[in-house]
Amino acid sequence: MAEQSLPKYKMPEKSSLADTVYNLIHDELLLDGNSRQNLATFCTTYVSPQAQQLMQDCVDKNMIDQDEYPQTAEIEHRCVHILADLWNAPEASSTIGCSTTGSSEAAMLGGLALKWKWRKRREAEGKPADKPNLICGPVQICWHKFARYFDIELRELPILDGELCMKPEQIADAVDENTIGVVPTLGVTFTGVYEPVEKISAVLDQIEKERGLDIPIHVDAASGGFIAPFLHKDVLWDFRLPRVKSINASGHKYGLSPLGVGWAVWREKEDLPEELIFNVDYLGGQVPTFALNFSRPAGEIVAQYYQFLRLGKQGYTDVQGACAQTAQYLAAELEKTGHFDMLYNGDGGLPAVCYSLKNSDQRAYTLYDVSERLRMRGWQIASYPLPENRRDLVVQRVLVRHGMGRDLMELLVEDMQRTIEFLDRNPMTNSEAGPTFHHGR
Repeated sequence: MAEQSLPKYKMPEKSSLADTVYNLIHDELLLDGNSRQNLATFCTTYVSPQAQQLMQDCVDKNMIDQDEYPQTAEIEHRCVHILADLWNAPEASSTIGCSTTGSSEAAMLGGLALKWKWRKRREAEGKPADKPNLICGPVQICWHKFARYFDIELRELPILDGELCMKPEQIADAVDENTIGVVPTLGVTFTGVYEPVEKISAVLDQIEKERGLDIPIHVDAASGGFIAPFLHKDVLWDFRLPRVKSINASGHKYGLSPLGVGWAVWREKEDLPEELIFNVDYLGGQVPTFALNFSRPAGEIVAQYYQFLRLGKQGYTDVQGACAQTAQYLAAELEKTGHFDMLYNGDGGLPAVCYSLKNSDQRAYTLYDVSERLRMRGWQIASYPLPENRRDLVVQRVLVRHGMGRDLMELLVEDMQRTIEFLDRNPMTNSEAGPTFHHGR
């Protein structure tokens, strides 16, 4: 087989030696980028040997088979209650939640609960329930999918001039009796900042007082749900606000679990409509399920529990604090080069930096060209325009994760400086470089 091209469109007729096939596929995978230098991803790129071993221990376990793997199911339940407590649910030990394949699925579950609750209320009042809408700021693609898949009007508020996220004053004109909920993002995908959940909740309180519209909040805390509880305890965003009914987060982002796990948690059991819960009996017992997916690997969930026990609150605080300090260091060093306008410096939100190219209209290249050339050194950095109404502003965003130290950032700054100097000397007259970030659109 090694003397021929790998089959790409048909299964081979004959078997091959296991080591031969492994080596051939392994060699192809060398063409992938180095995940540690992928500064565009939010996801975990460092997994400790112990977590890897736990995943190996669970490689043959299906998370949904709770009757066969009751202790694994118990570990999932523990994680839900740990998160409910971390996010200040009133009755953390008895509320409801579940693991998912990621925060996108968890977000959709939160959105479905909002739709079902709104529809039941409208039908009870004898009012039409055929035109639901959802209010949000600049969001990740999962919310666009949710709106299209489940027939909901997504009212994505544009970014005001000079701002980096949705502002509370935009909400009053956007909501109406068909609004199923408002979704603030704790760590905006495009910029890294927190949307002001507390102020948004206060605006909705005022709307209810003046217009009688009781509109709930679902917080998309895909990344910030594992940052704010440790670094920004004074920020009110979670179940301490009664209007917050559900939260989604991604365990495989700043939750430090390996890829493949997200979490959805509801404030109280009553906030998850019973119609969304199914009971199946063909796995050996009555098993309730309310995720979009069914069969899933158990390893990532067990690894999440390992991280909770291994790090504890102090450990998470130390890890996330180190990431935030590294991000702020990077922002300061990039600003010193004189080539960038810093939009977000890693302080007060996610451990990230977001910046634009200074005097971009006077340069014969763009940030797209900068990203393309940096890939020659292995760096993968997202370059993209901001959403409406600021699409004229092209930015870069660097995400700092566990395992990325200051030495690595020093190397990045040096390579960035060399890249800018090269592009200044060699104008890109026929550049074909374009956006390098598509995860949010």
